[in-house]
Amino acid sequence: MINDISELFGRQMPMLMLGETLNHHPGVKTRAAIQTDHGIVCCRCGSRLKRRLAALPNNQYYCYVCIQMGRMDTLQQLAFAPEPNRFPHVNQPLTWQGKLTKLQAECAQTVIDVFKNRRRHLLWAVTGAGKTEMLFKGINWAIENGLRVGIASPRVDVCIELFPRIQAAFEKVSCVLLHGKSEQPYVYSQITVCTTHQLLRFYHAFDVLIIDEVDVFPYSGNAMLHFAVANATKPTGATLYLTATPDQNLFRAIKQNKLTVSYLPIRYHGHLLPEIAVIRTKRLATLINDAQLPKNILNKIQALIDAKQRFLLFVPHIKDLKRVFDALKATGMAAKFETVYSADPKRIEKVALMRNDQLDFLITTTILERGVTFPGIDVIVLKADDDIFSAAALVQIAGRVGRNSDRPTGEVLFYCESKTANIKSCDRQIKLMNQKAAAL
Repeated sequence: MINDISELFGRQMPMLMLGETLNHHPGVKTRAAIQTDHGIVCCRCGSRLKRRLAALPNNQYYCYVCIQMGRMDTLQQLAFAPEPNRFPHVNQPLTWQGKLTKLQAECAQTVIDVFKNRRRHLLWAVTGAGKTEMLFKGINWAIENGLRVGIASPRVDVCIELFPRIQAAFEKVSCVLLHGKSEQPYVYSQITVCTTHQLLRFYHAFDVLIIDEVDVFPYSGNAMLHFAVANATKPTGATLYLTATPDQNLFRAIKQNKLTVSYLPIRYHGHLLPEIAVIRTKRLATLINDAQLPKNILNKIQALIDAKQRFLLFVPHIKDLKRVFDALKATGMAAKFETVYSADPKRIEKVALMRNDQLDFLITTTILERGVTFPGIDVIVLKADDDIFSAAALVQIAGRVGRNSDRPTGEVLFYCESKTANIKSCDRQIKLMNQKAAAL
C-alpha cells in the first residue's frame, strides 16, 4: 500500500494500491488504465489488446500482456504524480576516484553532451571496455543539475552487479535497486537501477535513462519494453543505449537518423579481445545426451582444475546442465561446481559463490553470457554449433575472458561438430574489433 506521495513521483500505480491518505491528495493525478476509444489499449504497457482475449463480463476489459505486474482493467484508474525532481543538492556527487583512458574520456564527454542536448544515442563499446565507468561523469553532470537518472537492463544479474558499483561511485546520492526478486521496498531516489520490466511502473520520471545490454532478450524486439522505456522517460529526456553487439533494429535507427552513435573498439586496459579456438569434436551432442563427455574435453577441464584456473562452462539448453554435471561428477574430479539457469531459485546465490571464489566453475546456460564479470576466468562452450548460440551471444560469451588488467588474456574454447555461420560470424566480429583497436 502506498501512503506517501513521494512513492508516486514519476510512477503509475493502480488506484487500489493507494492508502486512504492519498485517495484525495491534490498532487495525485489519474488516467484510464485501459483505453477503449480506438481499439483496446493498455495505458501501462502500450499493448493493443484483442477484444476476445481481453474481455470481462459487462463490457469490461483487462490487459493480459502485463498482468504479471498486477492487473490493469477498465474498472480502475492509474494514479500518478508528476516528477518534481525533489532532491537535495549534493556538492561533488561523484566519489569515484578512478581515471579514464584517453578514449574512455572522449566517450564520457560524448555521454555528457547526449544528456545536455537530450538526445537518443548508442554507445557501441566492446565487451570489457569499461562502459560503466564511462557513464560516471555524465551521471555526475545530471545529479549536479538536479536531474533524475534511471539505469535499466533486461537482466536481473546485470542490475545486481551494477547497483553496488553505482552506490560506491555516488556515495552521497540516493539510489534504489528494483527487480522482480528484490525484497528492498521502493524509495523515491535520484538514481534508480532496475530491470526493463520495472520501467512499466514509471511515467515521465527520468530526465536521463540509460539502457544497458540493449540488444538482449527480453528487451530486444519487445514492443512492450520499448514502450516502457519511452513512457518512463520525460518528453524532454535523454536516452542512452549501451551494447557491444548492436542488433538490426539499432542499425536501422542509426541509418534513419533516429539515433546517434559512438564507438569504442578497445578495452580499458588496452589489450585486444581474446580470440576463439574452435575444436571440432565428433558425436559431441550424442555423448552429452547420454550424460558423457569426450576424453579431450574431460582432460581440458581437469587441466584447468589442476592449474587452479577458474572458468565458465556454457551449454545451450537447460536439459544439458544435469547431463554435463553428471558426466563430470562421475569422473570423481576434486572440484567445486554448480549448475545455473535463468529460473534457478538459487541463481543469485550461486553467482555470488562464483564471484567470491567459492566455486571452481559454473555450468551455465546463456544467462551468464553478459553483464556479470568474474575476473581472470576462461570460457568453454559445449555444442557451440547449436542454434541457441547466436553470433551476438557467442561474442558476449567470449567477452567474459580477459576483462581484468591483472589477466587481460585467457582461453575461449568452442567445442562443436561443425563450424556454423554463427561461429564464423563471432570469429570475424572479434577479429574486426581487434583490427580496429590495433589501428588506434
